[in-house]
Amino acid sequence: MNFATITKRRLASLAIASAAFCALPVFADTVTVSGVKLDDTVQVGTQSLKLNGAGVRYKVIFKVYVAALYLPEEKSTTPEVLALPGAKRVTLVMLRELSNDDLGHRFMDGLRNNLDIEERSKLIKPMITFGKMFSLVPVLKKGDILTFDWIPGTGIVCQFNGQKVGETINDPIFYSAVLRIWLGKDPADESLKQKMLNAKSS
Repeated sequence: MNFATITKRRLASLAIASAAFCALPVFADTVTVSGVKLDDTVQVGTQSLKLNGAGVRYKVIFKVYVAALYLPEEKSTTPEVLALPGAKRVTLVMLRELSNDDLGHRFMDGLRNNLDIEERSKLIKPMITFGKMFSLVPVLKKGDILTFDWIPGTGIVCQFNGQKVGETINDPIFYSAVLRIWLGKDPADESLKQKMLNAKSS
């Protein structure tokens, strides 16, 4: 068997192997944070968003949830995130059981800690609507997922395990206030803030 024949057979074998590889199903990339798999990209409204960063929310030494921030493009500072147009998403994946009342109080505290008196006075109505949403969520268990989306032209849409809960709040300023719970001057967890703004794993 001459060299040309061997070369042709090898090229044919490579072509077959390449075709077989291309025929395999392509799975979405995921990032794992504290055992929780997060999609690298998600669809919010008509936009595809990329995972900007994710980390674990700690309360003292206990892990409470994994939080992930999805944006149209990567940003590394809070002002950049808040100024970015388009859809946005925060995903929370619970790592322990938590009552809806407890979570609701933590969220409202987070809003108050990052809004001055004048800002709060302008956001009273959406804050009340947002607070009511937590009464519609059952006891949160490990693995439960909450998402908080900003969808241009629609507003703030909250989902619990993929099902919409509460009213849609069409107020971009209030969504920025919600983001500041994690990304503001007095965030829920400073280490988590840095990971949501930068790192993609923990």
